[in-house]
Amino acid sequence: MKRSLLRRVWRCWLRAPLGIVLILLPQRLCAQARPFPGTNFETIYQALLQKIDGIPIFDDHAHPGFSDDPNVDAMTSPPGSSPLRLRETNPEFLQAARALFHYPYSDFSPAHEVWLLRQTADRPGIGYWDHILDQCGIETSLANRVDMPGYLDPKRFRWVFFVDSFLFPFNNKNFINRNPDEAVYIPLQEKMLRRYLRQAALDRLPDTFRNYLAFINHILEQNKSRGGIAMKFEIAYFRSLNFSDPPRAAAAAIYARYGHGGLPSPAEYKTFQDYVFRYLIRQGSRLHLPVNIHTAAVGGDYFSLQKSNVLNLENILRDPRYLHTTFVLLHGGYPYDRKAIWLTAMRNVYLDSSEIELLLYPSEFARILKQWLEIYPDKVMFGSDAYPYSKIIGAEEGYWLGVRSARQSLAWALAEMVADHEITEVAALKMAHSYFHDTAARLYSPTREGERSR
Repeated sequence: MKRSLLRRVWRCWLRAPLGIVLILLPQRLCAQARPFPGTNFETIYQALLQKIDGIPIFDDHAHPGFSDDPNVDAMTSPPGSSPLRLRETNPEFLQAARALFHYPYSDFSPAHEVWLLRQTADRPGIGYWDHILDQCGIETSLANRVDMPGYLDPKRFRWVFFVDSFLFPFNNKNFINRNPDEAVYIPLQEKMLRRYLRQAALDRLPDTFRNYLAFINHILEQNKSRGGIAMKFEIAYFRSLNFSDPPRAAAAAIYARYGHGGLPSPAEYKTFQDYVFRYLIRQGSRLHLPVNIHTAAVGGDYFSLQKSNVLNLENILRDPRYLHTTFVLLHGGYPYDRKAIWLTAMRNVYLDSSEIELLLYPSEFARILKQWLEIYPDKVMFGSDAYPYSKIIGAEEGYWLGVRSARQSLAWALAEMVADHEITEVAALKMAHSYFHDTAARLYSPTREGERSR
């Protein structure tokens, strides 16, 4: 009897006009994603932006410090072209100076620069940089630096240390002579390696490859004990991100041949570097240190778009042997950002947007964020890439512009997703908290060490 009644109801339902069916359907089912924004986009954007402006930020990537601090980065920028938005003529930097310092002028003329430089002339202590973070709404910032100076509060600034120099222990003549950028970069890597040798109380390279690897372990462990929470590669500036998988014996033979003299061929040096790179990321797993890798094709005029392509890392990121190493692809692989997001399908791979929100204006950056959030929203993090570009455009202005640009771009991307009925406003705000704070805070939390070791 019940089955017969249900069949009659179903037949009536099928014969009902489509309009009546749509009215009777639950409202949730009718809220289907569509290929054009709703008319209420502006209202949604303003409502989301107001709430997003209040989210405290965990900044995944920055280089805080003063312009004359040589330890802000393991490298320095060689002379070259600057993208439009990073030039001192960008009026947004004037807005930043006014917001942060109440800068009273309408330009950065030499006569007016003196006023701005006076703000840091007395080398203020930790209160100065804490105040900068407070003004930008940043709770915590990762500091990618050679070391941590006394003027950065360790409670607010967490240390990420560099490891590229371990890949350059031999005669680097072939690198230095390759182009003007390398002539700047490589001597700085040699300087960094000498610094690490002194840190280990060594006056020269260890005699054997085994001892060289022990030296690497010693520095990693020391740096972690001194507060380091991640290791950083800038290797895309120097060579291809494609790393082969040579045996240890091959790397050991090259070290024995050139560790104390001689000039390795490019092929020999690559084999050695490929092994040491993989060794370092294995140590990242052992020591529970996330591995942060520069993946943007920007810096100097001689960077290689092909070699720095983030997809060159695919054989590393999808290697099951490294599943317990956490990888963070800094700068989102830009300009290969649309492809880079698919690498985060691996549970241990993340992207941050550092630098992109400084290079691109919000209208374009919002498109990148929208695509990322529509695919793997829980694998994307904010990073400012604040850096003292010059005496006038400092890390302070970088923090301000990066945050302001990202908040606007994220609100725009999420508003489109809400207006298109892809997500609800509640889900949008959850994504916003994840992007600006929660994902990075969880990733670098000490409690994750146990998770990563399982």
